[in-house]
Amino acid sequence: KPMVALTYDDGPYPVSSNRILDCLEKYGQVATFFELGRNAAAYPDVVKRKAQLGMEIGNHTYSHKDLHKLTPEEVAAEINTSKAAIESAGGKTVTVFRPPYGNTSAVVETAAAMPGILWSVDTLDWKTRNAQSTINSVLSKVQDGDIILMHDFIGHNSKTPEALEKIIPALLAEGYEFVTVSALL
Repeated sequence: KPMVALTYDDGPYPVSSNRILDCLEKYGQVATFFELGRNAAAYPDVVKRKAQLGMEIGNHTYSHKDLHKLTPEEVAAEINTSKAAIESAGGKTVTVFRPPYGNTSAVVETAAAMPGILWSVDTLDWKTRNAQSTINSVLSKVQDGDIILMHDFIGHNSKTPEALEKIIPALLAEGYEFVTVSALL
């Protein structure tokens, strides 16, 4: 089967994260969530639910700073503090990393000490906040092996969960299988 990995950045956030998890659970699918450490510390129950549902949980730094603007020590602190907060909240070992804004470098890769994961389809859901736009950006571009970028921390009016309700059944009908990033790689 062709495979895709749905990924979500910037969570957890109780309202939108749980709506996304409800949809994934409804269809029996998995995704990878790149969490901010400060949010994981604030909402550990959401992280635990993700882990219990078999979602992959990755590191997206502690506070979403542009790592290119930090010293090597500050980069390491952002990554390591986040990893500790996520693992404490969810009890699951973090094995993948996504740098904020996709900004990576040798310093970032060394500090992360785990695979850095970018994306091949950017839905721009954080910018458009429009379900149909998110749906169109996925369904018009998706190919076997794609890593799809969405967000689960864009506020109470997030349209990403609504978009997911259309994306999952459409891709399932086309024969796609949803896997975690690690499974895809």
